[in-house]
Amino acid sequence: MATAAGEGSAARRFWIGSKKESVFASYTPFMVCLAAGKLDMDTFRNFIAQDVFFLRAFSHAYEMAEECSDDDDAKAAINELRKAVLDKLKVYDSVVQEWGIDPTKEIIPNPATLKYTEFLLATADGKIEGGKGAGKIVTPFEKTKVAAYTVGAMTPCIRLYAFLGKELQFHMQYEGNGHPYKKWVDTYSSESFEARASQIEELLDKLSVSLTGEELEIIEKLYHRAMELEIEFYNAQPIVQPVVVPFTKLHEAANHLAIFSDFDLTCTVLDSSAILAEIAILSAFKAGQSGTDNLSAQRLPSDMRNSWDALSRQYTEEHEQCIESLLPSEQAKAFDYESLCKNLEQLSNFEKRTNCRVIELGLLKGIHLEDIKKAGERLILQDGCREFFQKVIKIKEKLNVDCHILSYCWCADLIRSAFSSVGCTDDFSIHSNEFDYEESVSTGEIVRTMESPMDKVKTFRSILASLSSEKKHLSVYIGDSVGDLLCLLEADVGIVIGSSISLRRVGEQFGVSFVPLYPGLIRKQREVPSEDSLVWNGLSGVLYTASSWTEIHAFLFGA
Repeated sequence: MATAAGEGSAARRFWIGSKKESVFASYTPFMVCLAAGKLDMDTFRNFIAQDVFFLRAFSHAYEMAEECSDDDDAKAAINELRKAVLDKLKVYDSVVQEWGIDPTKEIIPNPATLKYTEFLLATADGKIEGGKGAGKIVTPFEKTKVAAYTVGAMTPCIRLYAFLGKELQFHMQYEGNGHPYKKWVDTYSSESFEARASQIEELLDKLSVSLTGEELEIIEKLYHRAMELEIEFYNAQPIVQPVVVPFTKLHEAANHLAIFSDFDLTCTVLDSSAILAEIAILSAFKAGQSGTDNLSAQRLPSDMRNSWDALSRQYTEEHEQCIESLLPSEQAKAFDYESLCKNLEQLSNFEKRTNCRVIELGLLKGIHLEDIKKAGERLILQDGCREFFQKVIKIKEKLNVDCHILSYCWCADLIRSAFSSVGCTDDFSIHSNEFDYEESVSTGEIVRTMESPMDKVKTFRSILASLSSEKKHLSVYIGDSVGDLLCLLEADVGIVIGSSISLRRVGEQFGVSFVPLYPGLIRKQREVPSEDSLVWNGLSGVLYTASSWTEIHAFLFGA
């Protein structure tokens, strides 16, 4: 087994750390059109020509890396990899004519191709930020470092091609031999190419063994830079046809894009109710130590915890019962939104009763606003969530984008603090419940404005209705639970993140289809005959599922 598969492998660690970039590469317009089998042939010809230029630079970089290496086994491995590139170029010379490419014609590299090849050859020449320049390399050991740096800048390209080849192969498996670019996909999804990717990863591990932690950090930076340049390479391919990604490409600044998101377990790792419960228990402990009651009769922290635990068990049990009761006896044969709305009224009543219980028990009394803000600042967000919303802020003015958070959270101050900590102060509209305070200490009362699916969808509709009627608008809703279901369905694009079983059960029983986002986009790309047909409509009965915020980011905004 190749070393790259091992837990201690530097190459494996760098690849895992590049998961975000691999998703962005999959979602480039070029890759989505290629996967759909609808990529314009001229675009593909241009790509192949650029790839030939790319491979020639790779061959030269291998040659330079071999000269730097002082290890016979490493030299032999580099030489073997270089021969594989030369063989690939020979194969290209023989098959490119099938795609209408003249192999004798001079290839003019585009700026993105040049950017990567110049970066690669500069690295092979020892011109590395944080490392020694070529003129200063004296000892064989220092030359070996340059060999490691060079291989570190080449490895991600090969591993990414192997990853994308398998991804494309998976999505075209149902098309038989009808895919126009099957031969190209077969090459990069083959066992022989996977062996080549493992071989260069094994070589990178071998060359990295004697390096210091600082030198490994240099390789990691080179690896990630190469991944970024590879994505730029895919994005630079001229796409002349209508394309479904990125979503914002459909959106003109003269129009309006409204992005809505739930908060608990959509943005966060933990539910806010659990966090507020812990703050309440801690507040009771502080009150006991100071001898003050902070607006409430003094309660032992143990009593508070027992009350919260009992409430949590009761909520879970009754929520399951409520879900069961609202499901129709037979699954709908077609999407039935009207019946779904009617049945979700039961869930609305249940959520309101729960909030009344929390208030009556006084479980949220005596919490200091400052403690809430501190908890919000320390709140752990889902991977990729921070970057997503920072991107929203970056494009907000340019693309006329608004962002709204719709949440059942009892305390909007917690949400505000959480987004403030990632640099999103005052950039979003928060639609949630509020604590009632006396001198910055909670009274235990909740100003309840967002308690149910009906409250959420009412707010959602109100926001869209307030937009200018003179402009077109698109809406995207991101959520994770049954409480988000109506908004998800009414949005032009509804994206489910996470794996809520109850959400799927309820949705499917009322005829809702759940489609994984990437395959869904490939399918939509196959159906796009013209720019005018790129239409996303609410109440289609189709929701898209995403495994991460990075996927959503890649779909909506691109890299």
